[in-house]
Amino acid sequence: MAKQRTDTDVVDELTTDHREALELLDRIPSIVDPDERRDLADIVISEVVRHSVSEEMYVYPAMREHLPDGERLVEHDIQEHKELEEVMKQLEGVSASESRFDALVREMTDKLRHHAHDEETEQFPQLRERVPREELVKLREKVETAKKLAPTRPHPGAPNSALFHKIVGPGVGLVDRLRDKLTNRPNS
Repeated sequence: MAKQRTDTDVVDELTTDHREALELLDRIPSIVDPDERRDLADIVISEVVRHSVSEEMYVYPAMREHLPDGERLVEHDIQEHKELEEVMKQLEGVSASESRFDALVREMTDKLRHHAHDEETEQFPQLRERVPREELVKLREKVETAKKLAPTRPHPGAPNSALFHKIVGPGVGLVDRLRDKLTNRPNS
């Protein structure tokens, strides 16, 4: 890694999350073993859920505060998160040997790729222009901490708000990680 960990900011962190999740999703279609496909899908679902929750907790409030059209951008992103959650919830319930599994992986990949493109080409550059570097580094630290406590499973019926995630999220995350452990579901 070229940069020291202290030099990375929230944009670096979230962009890396996007790249890693998309790489995992792109690998799934070439894997033959259903158990390996399931495990990879479960890992990417966990990572995307944690990423989304941490964005909603810390990045979206910063976007609302600092970006000229922040409220509209955040509402758009939250809608995309909801759509991703719906697909991930469906994907969780489908056997990796079913053809529907592949269709849902493609749908998740398309939705995530679109979402990542929006953030990386429009919102993240604006954040870097308008938010002091030190604050972006502090946001990265908060996002990293939030991801450790966040849920690992999609909960499409739950509110996508910072307040909900800060108050209820750690409890939901604990239950999700317990369920993951009891069912041997990989989550990272």
